[in-house]
Amino acid sequence: MNIGIVGTGYVGLVTGACFSAMGMNVTCIDIDQKKIEALKAGEIPIYEPGLKDIVKKNTSNGRLHFSTSLKDVLDSLNVVFIAVGTPPGEDGSADLSYVLNVASEFGRNIKKYTLLVVKSTVPVGTNLKVKQRVEEELERRGEKIEFDVASNPEFLKEGAAIKDFMSPDRVVVGVSSEKARHIMEKIYKPFQLSNYRIIFMDIMSAEMTKYASNSMLATRISFMNEIARLCEVTGADVEKVRAGMAADSRIGNKFLYPGCGYGGSCFPKDVKALIRTGEENGYKMRVISAVEEVNEAQKKVVFEKLNAALGSLKGKTVALWGLSFKPETDDMREAPSVVIANLLLEAGATVRVYDPIAMDECKKRYLKERVYYSKDIFDAVTGADALALITEWKEFRVPAWDKVKSLMKGNVIVDGRDIYTPAEMRSLGFSYYGIGR
Repeated sequence: MNIGIVGTGYVGLVTGACFSAMGMNVTCIDIDQKKIEALKAGEIPIYEPGLKDIVKKNTSNGRLHFSTSLKDVLDSLNVVFIAVGTPPGEDGSADLSYVLNVASEFGRNIKKYTLLVVKSTVPVGTNLKVKQRVEEELERRGEKIEFDVASNPEFLKEGAAIKDFMSPDRVVVGVSSEKARHIMEKIYKPFQLSNYRIIFMDIMSAEMTKYASNSMLATRISFMNEIARLCEVTGADVEKVRAGMAADSRIGNKFLYPGCGYGGSCFPKDVKALIRTGEENGYKMRVISAVEEVNEAQKKVVFEKLNAALGSLKGKTVALWGLSFKPETDDMREAPSVVIANLLLEAGATVRVYDPIAMDECKKRYLKERVYYSKDIFDAVTGADALALITEWKEFRVPAWDKVKSLMKGNVIVDGRDIYTPAEMRSLGFSYYGIGR
């Protein structure tokens, strides 16, 4: 099976690397020549545990290749996956220009039956537009070449993407022909040997499944954040409430943890896109709109707790542990840390930050030189009036609290992920504030 992956971002590179690891011949394609040259040299543009080793191994054994031109390699391919970005516009709609550009190039250059698979996260109805675009290009050429379009949304968790891809709990595929179905079964069967579960459906339902799944997870997070806020004003403990809820088999414990808001490349974008899809079809998505509203407010909670605890933030020094939107990634898109840091800076505070992986990303794209980039967790808290835990990296879970306390000027700790025990922190002499505790 010869596969082409257009787009070498997070989804495209993980997909290509994992397919090659299963013995398929894969070419990853990107118009960014510098990125392609770097990948050929073994340099990975994103941080994802295990990805570098897989890319290096399969590049050296000749199963993983890189190119800047789909046209140059298309004749040798059986399947082309579109894995380019669909960035959100100001109104929440997905920018489909990159996806449709690939469809145009595909239509201009195919010479034999080839399956075109949309893996990028796209609104319902996009695959029809992709098919139309290919047909338009074939009509311009005066050619009638058979092809199919399929939908194969990704469900990868950053920080665990390799495991998710290699051992998926399900693979969702939307097809409109038996030929496309057979090809997709052949591609994914090696990943499902112990639990063969490919869920086939129509293309529009596959597109909707992606948005509905991520929006449901975002809903659980925002719901728990609302419960946490209510716990604070009533005197209940959200951790005990969560444990009681999670014991119900109908609910379970996944994505049931309160915190300082969700971020990343998926949940915020997909929630906005689903709201926009509803608007375009004359339907108001009331629950999902509230999910987004709650999340935006939740990103300010840590700042509000710091402000209340310190009285005034002007002239104060605050340390932030964690910058990425979640552990095991350097992704800072829509990260709560950016909102919190900017609010602190606007209030006149000095901000010292530390993250095991995301420091360069933060300096390059987000907070620039406006904050102090610390060498480690202890450097971050040196002279700080308060410490805020933003991302629950493992190295933050059991630090040497006696050393932390001796280095801090104050004793305020705001735990934005509820990973510490309130009674223990207070017994150590800290003024502790959690989320819903």
